[in-house]
Amino acid sequence: MNYNFEYHDVAASEALEDFTKEQLDKLVHKYDFIVRADIFFKTENTSSDETGKSAGIRLSAPGPRLYANHSSKSFHESVKEVMRELNIQLKKRKEKMKSH
Repeated sequence: MNYNFEYHDVAASEALEDFTKEQLDKLVHKYDFIVRADIFFKTENTSSDETGKSAGIRLSAPGPRLYANHSSKSFHESVKEVMRELNIQLKKRKEKMKSH
């Protein structure tokens, strides 16, 4: 599994990378067809305190790439929400793979 981290207007954080890898490893163990993950962290200018820390993850797997993005008050919360969204997408992809 290859990880590629990109930061936009955010300082690189090893702790954040470790947290994200830990969350992604859970998905990889569940769905072994994932090949690569591109992870994006970005700070957005928003008027709300509840958003602004955006995390996006693009997964390479058989078929079209999967992508999820979420913005919340912390990167950890954003990553958790992105993982939930990706889990749903992966579940659908696995069902399609079984039916063919």
